[in-house]
Amino acid sequence: MTRKAKVARRTKETSIEVEVDLDGSGVADVQTPIGFLTHMVEQIARHGLVDLKVRAEGDTQIDGHHTTEDLALTLGKAVADALGDRSGIRRYGSATLPMDEACVTCALDLSGRPFTVWRVPLPKARVGDFDTELAEVF
Repeated sequence: MTRKAKVARRTKETSIEVEVDLDGSGVADVQTPIGFLTHMVEQIARHGLVDLKVRAEGDTQIDGHHTTEDLALTLGKAVADALGDRSGIRRYGSATLPMDEACVTCALDLSGRPFTVWRVPLPKARVGDFDTELAEVF
């Protein structure tokens, strides 16, 4: 069974294309107009050992909200499509990662009912060209 998917999303504000191979090796080919967002999506591929190809364009002259949100939606849809009928998936998983000055815990439930708990105090308003309040949107 191949666990790959390609999803495109086009709106008035954005054009997003995502290709994912869940059984990849961590190869990332990510192009977005927001440098820090590009970096973070590359880290998803690298540390998740999934191959990702992302092309994202958006109305970043206004702000990064539409691009960030639509990329997250498209990436989520691509992962869901690649999982298919979810055979062999245990449904739940979690990991804790200490890196630099942060320690992050992520618990996932692949039941298809999205829900987020966000407890992330971010000390800066921006990281490079990325508005940190958009991290929760992603």
